[in-house]
Amino acid sequence: MKEERNNSPPDLTMLRERLARYPKRLITALSRVAERQGMDLFVIGGTVRDWLLGRIPGDLDITVAYDAEACCRALIAELGGGAFVPLGCPGEEAGRVVWRGLTAKDGLNPRKPGTMAKDGQVSRAPWTAQERLAGAVTAKDGLNPWEPGMAGAVTAKDGLNPWEPGMAGAVTAKDGLNPWEPGMAGAVTVDFSSFRQRAQTIEADLGLRDYTVNAMGVSFAALLDRAVTLHLLDPLHGLDDLEEKILRACPQAFLADPLRMLRGYRLCATLDFRIEEATRVEIERHVDLIRTVSVERISHELDLIMVSDRAHAVLGEMAQVGLLWQIIPALARGVGMEQPGFHHLDVFHHSLAALGFMEEILADPDRFYPECAARIREYIGQPGMKVWLKWAALLHDLGKPVTVAVREDKDGRVTFYNHDQVGKELVMKLGRELRWSNDNRERVAALIGMHMQPFHLCNVRREQPLSRKACLKLSKKAGDDLIGLFLLAMADSLAGQGEKKPPMMEAELSGLLGEVLAIYEQYIQPAIKGPRLLNGQDLITSFSLPPGPLFAKILDALQEAQVEGEVASKEDAHIWVRRYLEQEQKGRNNESLE
Repeated sequence: MKEERNNSPPDLTMLRERLARYPKRLITALSRVAERQGMDLFVIGGTVRDWLLGRIPGDLDITVAYDAEACCRALIAELGGGAFVPLGCPGEEAGRVVWRGLTAKDGLNPRKPGTMAKDGQVSRAPWTAQERLAGAVTAKDGLNPWEPGMAGAVTAKDGLNPWEPGMAGAVTAKDGLNPWEPGMAGAVTVDFSSFRQRAQTIEADLGLRDYTVNAMGVSFAALLDRAVTLHLLDPLHGLDDLEEKILRACPQAFLADPLRMLRGYRLCATLDFRIEEATRVEIERHVDLIRTVSVERISHELDLIMVSDRAHAVLGEMAQVGLLWQIIPALARGVGMEQPGFHHLDVFHHSLAALGFMEEILADPDRFYPECAARIREYIGQPGMKVWLKWAALLHDLGKPVTVAVREDKDGRVTFYNHDQVGKELVMKLGRELRWSNDNRERVAALIGMHMQPFHLCNVRREQPLSRKACLKLSKKAGDDLIGLFLLAMADSLAGQGEKKPPMMEAELSGLLGEVLAIYEQYIQPAIKGPRLLNGQDLITSFSLPPGPLFAKILDALQEAQVEGEVASKEDAHIWVRRYLEQEQKGRNNESLE
């Protein structure tokens, strides 16, 4: 039997203060819904949990005895707007109301571009990522909703990550924001659910939730009536577990919805809680059930884990119980697979360690790339970038189990030739399975396909000075993710500490990135960002060449010559192309003589 840890009643006055942070229009509308539907409303689940933790979520979880969908539609009618989204697993009735009705009445002035109303005065809205005007504000109001941090219809489909602070989409206080502060993103969601499995009381319904910390509730009517003493509905002693920061599953939780296993680890990541031992054993017993859950729900939980700063620790715990193998089976193939002398860990644990080091790098880039830290912070500040760099770190060696070989001609050494390219294809496949967007899938896969390039360049640099041509090839191949490639290489290097690893490898990578960026800015950027010295029409007009594949070959080689300083003007370019064509003709003549 669970030991009672606290016999004194908790101070629940804070719950009224938390509810008071929501717009009065919404609270009034909910009161009318309760009155007209003739039923009690109970605030439950994650909302109460977060309130007790001192957070102010932008959403409300409400349960009612029956007719949850009817309550949703009644709320929309009372608010005069809002979108209804059906929710719930089979056998459950649940719905969501998404309301974006914030106006100047709620502390915002959406009609004056770049301003916000506060205490009756209009002041300039700070243009920080967390203080962009949102709600009903769009380009019609003089603002650009496609600018990172703006609202409107901007979502991840537009290249933005709606889970980044300041972004649009479903961002709430759970993401570190208070959507009711002036200038914040103003969407609020209200989730209604009917009592589950024909439960007759709110206490019985709470007992059918996922974890005890989410199985608490409070009467909505009591929250509004200050003459009434508040009572916390807590049939499974979730408050005790909340104080201990542990996650304890409710009875039969995983059989009712297997996604709850993964959600538990997501809560560990985002709340910094731990799963208690009996619950961990239950998860280990039922891990195979996760395969019955839709991939969209699984992918959503995984991304929330990656958004946190504890992805490395939590995914390691998921691997221990086998849950990770059910979701990404390819990672399991690296367990126990030994690597050459550069490494001290097997393939999987090396990959997991790389994820951990990536989290450290993202948290403090100055420590690893001091000369380039400002550029790195700008790069990783892009919406969603940190999440995809973490995925790249975890999956960078996915191709090793497929390409492993013991080479007798190399004294029995284990090799993984071409594992980067094989891994790229495997990640493309995994990204499709997890329903990643095309852009995100291709960027992560591209990083993995290139992840050995910085090490190859370090090898060359030890023997000779770094050439502009080598930097050009790398920068063109990496594109906008040149910095991301070096962050991945640093995480990979730090995760390998074998006896045969070259000394000062991390210092070499740091110096190499600085040198590559310097060469890029001085020599490469002017050549590839500015107008070409010659174009295809010039090749037709000046050299009577027919359009074809040779054009790209000539123009790319000319660009390399420009970066190397061999040509600097159109006149130089004409001379260079003429010589190039002469060499090509000589080569063809020699081949015909043979």
